[in-house]
Amino acid sequence: MNFLEVLRTAIFALRGNWLRSGLTSLGVIIGIAAVIVMVSVGQGTQSEIDKLVSGLGSNRLDISPNSRRGAGGVRMSASSFYTIDEDDVDAIREQIPEVQYVAGSMRGSSQVVFAENNWSADWEGIQPDYFELENWRLASGAGFDARDYNGGGKSVILGETVRRELFGDEDPVGQSVRIGRVPFTVVGTLEPKGQGGFGQDQDDVMLVPLETARRRLMGSMGLPPGAVRQIAVGVARADDLGYVQGQIESLLRQRHDIQPGAEDDFRVRNIAEIVATRTQTTRLMSLLLGAVATISLIVGGIGIMNIMLVSVTERIREIGLRMAVGAGPSDIRRQFLAEAMLISLIGGALGIGIGIVGALLVGRFGALPVVLNGQVVGLAAGFSIATGLFFGYYPARKASLLDPIEALRQQ
Repeated sequence: MNFLEVLRTAIFALRGNWLRSGLTSLGVIIGIAAVIVMVSVGQGTQSEIDKLVSGLGSNRLDISPNSRRGAGGVRMSASSFYTIDEDDVDAIREQIPEVQYVAGSMRGSSQVVFAENNWSADWEGIQPDYFELENWRLASGAGFDARDYNGGGKSVILGETVRRELFGDEDPVGQSVRIGRVPFTVVGTLEPKGQGGFGQDQDDVMLVPLETARRRLMGSMGLPPGAVRQIAVGVARADDLGYVQGQIESLLRQRHDIQPGAEDDFRVRNIAEIVATRTQTTRLMSLLLGAVATISLIVGGIGIMNIMLVSVTERIREIGLRMAVGAGPSDIRRQFLAEAMLISLIGGALGIGIGIVGALLVGRFGALPVVLNGQVVGLAAGFSIATGLFFGYYPARKASLLDPIEALRQQ
């Protein structure tokens, strides 16, 4: 029998009991659709992590105040006090040569007003290296100069969202805005970044010099001289991150006169370690989702094997007749294997269609990120073919080994 004859015979046999064939392929449909949706979600999540890494910078350390215990042993929030300052920033820059960039900063939120327009946005008080650490680029204007940083100049750089809400299509450079009750001159705007890895609008921000933030925007809080809320450190080589972290911790313990065994009044956060942990977690989640989808596919394959074994039992006399008129064991094996493959391929094609639609719906209406590409569809098609071959071979082999005389005796 040639290929077309085998295929025609398989179609005829399946059409004779189409309902059973359809129910048999249902397991493969569900399994293939599950593979596509699960793998697409896993790849989408990994893509979001890659976006997060590019936004945070993998060669970076963040230093912030550590929480401590107040009266009665109650642990106070780290944001309620300041234990790091600009002198710490200068010491890190001067004493640790592996550090490429270092900048202190503090953060707050205020209402910003221009003419009849107003907007509530976050502001950042920054030092010069902050632009490199956060990968900010100017879209217009000249940015801050030395007088702004050293003299507490009332200059501000607007993020794209703030610029759009206040000025629309108008050029804001040189215009005066009011942040809280303090007038500021717009000296530049930032290139848009879009949504961050945690879903926040990165462009809804205003940048001011650090000294300006302390004097003008947080002056009523009675801050210690030179206080900062956070220090960001950029390292040229990723391999030096662990070493630099240890050097920073030793330096700050020495500067803050922290005795051996005492709790640090600061904490150093290694962005690379956090991202690596999250990446590993996502990889495990993807493997778990893939395992669930694979189990669904195996269940569908077992259904195919079960139905094909039943079909062999029901068609023993037919097999005997075929052998009696000249069909060999290989012809019988190809016929039943073709039937199993046909069920699997039809289920796979329907499963691929349902899986693609399902993945698109999850990406559009669900909270999970989805990345759908041709490799996922190819993987699903390969699974479909492998399922038919693997689970169809045993029933086909069993049919081909029947004795034709015994088969003809079956009623």
